[in-house]
Amino acid sequence: MISLFKKYQIFGLIILMLGVLPATVFSQAKKQANPSKTTSNATDKGVVINGIRWATCNVDAPGKFTANPEDAGRFYQWNRRKGWETTGKTTAWGGGVPKGTTWTKANDPSPAGWRVPTYAEIYSLLDTKKVTTKWVTQNGVQGRKFTDRATGKSIFLPAAGCRNFKNGMLDGTGSHGYYWGNNKPKGNNAYSILFSEKYAQKTVHLCNYGFFVRPVAEK
Repeated sequence: MISLFKKYQIFGLIILMLGVLPATVFSQAKKQANPSKTTSNATDKGVVINGIRWATCNVDAPGKFTANPEDAGRFYQWNRRKGWETTGKTTAWGGGVPKGTTWTKANDPSPAGWRVPTYAEIYSLLDTKKVTTKWVTQNGVQGRKFTDRATGKSIFLPAAGCRNFKNGMLDGTGSHGYYWGNNKPKGNNAYSILFSEKYAQKTVHLCNYGFFVRPVAEK
């Protein structure tokens, strides 16, 4: 026989469980329905430099930003969506020279709301009347900082080199930065910018080089 005292203890425990468990289950379900944010993949608000809103990070895997401005991301051949790692050798490089005169939306690896910059936009970073540029080391990574003269706001582009157009071999890691524009002037070359510790300049390069992409906001 269960004593009257024991009965009241069991009854109280059941009431307590009925009151607490639903709240606990609801709380856990709410956490699963609202997971915490991880990286800046689709939440980069960007920085306006010379009238253009630039992302603060490079493109990593297609549709994603790197977690930090100093992270290199991935190499891209012009007008191709496939991203290539920034370390090690590759045996699958090639595919011929990419076609087209403008980087198509279907092949753009930028996250939603962003795109590969035009040659005019990427060259606007070199407008010395409105933008200053300086070789810096940021959190242990070498690269160039581009700063809007009017606002003092800046973006950092890491100097993480490129992959060679012939065989995909790494070149210029830590000493040079290569970034694509989305246009081709003619032939098999596309607009880009190239920088090192000593200079930052407009360039055109063969489209099957592997360069980085620093997107601008879609208008």
